[in-house]
Amino acid sequence: MRWLAFLLLPIMVQAAPVAERQASLINLLRDDCGSCHGGQLNGGLGPSLRAKALATKPDELLYDTIANGREGTAMPPWRNFLNDEEIRWLIKVLRTEQWQK
Repeated sequence: MRWLAFLLLPIMVQAAPVAERQASLINLLRDDCGSCHGGQLNGGLGPSLRAKALATKPDELLYDTIANGREGTAMPPWRNFLNDEEIRWLIKVLRTEQWQK
């Protein structure tokens, strides 16, 4: 049974990005996302990413948009650069506006 826990350890560790990666992801939000969605993510070429604007958007839609981009728009897919946990963490950060801190 102990070997099972050992095998699952990498999966459990990936539940949230480590602090250093979190800082990189915040910079990605500010710089890369901000280049189209505005410096304060209030909108620009792309729509606002502020919590109020995202309130009615389901997580699955946000996940799909980040991972796969939006055809016919400038929104690129990020699935080759961000893993599942990182995308989900970014959605949480956007919803709580933790990127401003």
